[in-house]
Order: sequence, then C-alpha cells, then structure tokens
Amino acid sequence: MPHISIKMYPGRSEEVKRALAKKTRDFLMKEMNMDAKYFSVSIDEVEKDNWQEEVADKILPDNLYIEADF
Repeated sequence: MPHISIKMYPGRSEEVKRALAKKTRDFLMKEMNMDAKYFSVSIDEVEKDNWQEEVADKILPDNLYIEADF
C-alpha cells in the first residue's frame, strides 16, 4: 500500500521508465509522509489503438480526478 499504476503508450526505454517510477514514488512518499518500502510502482504499455478499450473504458468516473483532453 499504495500501489501506483502508470499506463502509457509504448516507446520509452527501460531507463526512462525506471526513472519515472522512482520520481513518482518519491513524490508521493513526500506528499503522503510515508517510507519508500510501502510503495510499489508498475508501468503498463498500451498501444494507441487499444487505449480506449484497455484503459479509458475501465476508469470509473468517481476515480477520475483529472481527465485527459486529446
């Protein structure tokens, strides 16, 4: 607790994804005043053609705090 799940289009290197995961965790650690050991981070790459079905359609409206506009 907590688990951070990032979904994005493919194309970024493993180095970039690791850095993104670490920076995201570090930011939330500070904001939530928690130790790193409590966080897990995953990154799932989703093809653009599958985005609506695999990501957007699965987000519950009550859980969406900021909506993308593209």
